[in-house]
Amino acid sequence: MNIGILISGRGSNMAAIIDAVMGGELPDCEVVVVISDKSDAAGLAKARERGVETLVIERRGRTREEHDAEIVAALKERGVELVCLAGYMRLLSPSFVQAFPNKIINIHPSLLPAFPGLDAQKQAFDAGVEITGCTVHYVDELLDHGPVILQRQVRRLPGDTVETLSARILEQEHTLYIEALRILVSTYSDGAASA
Repeated sequence: MNIGILISGRGSNMAAIIDAVMGGELPDCEVVVVISDKSDAAGLAKARERGVETLVIERRGRTREEHDAEIVAALKERGVELVCLAGYMRLLSPSFVQAFPNKIINIHPSLLPAFPGLDAQKQAFDAGVEITGCTVHYVDELLDHGPVILQRQVRRLPGDTVETLSARILEQEHTLYIEALRILVSTYSDGAASA
């Protein structure tokens, strides 16, 4: 399965996915491209260090649809079958979602549907919840919405700050994303085998 990853920042989940593919944890998979909407995204260097093609496709004042069309074209040119959002900070247009039906997934640092949007860890912290976590879900046209694939709980500890809680959630994100991908890849390959 050819995977394309979209990032906007540090790319820690992206690096975890590439490392899992390279380490054999996700057999029969290849990360064929990493695309960022920001030229200064730290994750671009991490992808290049791992030998993965990188592209920067900035919005440059275009509409969301125009910007997304260029990204979709780049993904399709490279035969991408599954799109992983890994800290990609833009809402996808309906045309993007329709170009890859049920083949776009995202990871979010809360137990969705609780605390969608930006700063989910701070939202959970400020709300005083004892248990938060992370979610891998299919992407639809709405923000942090779409069917849940997997979730993992993270307990808030006495003395936690937003930063320490966020760091523990991020650790869980890295392994949860790989687990979800393992499920999806086996499901897709089983489906292809029976087709």
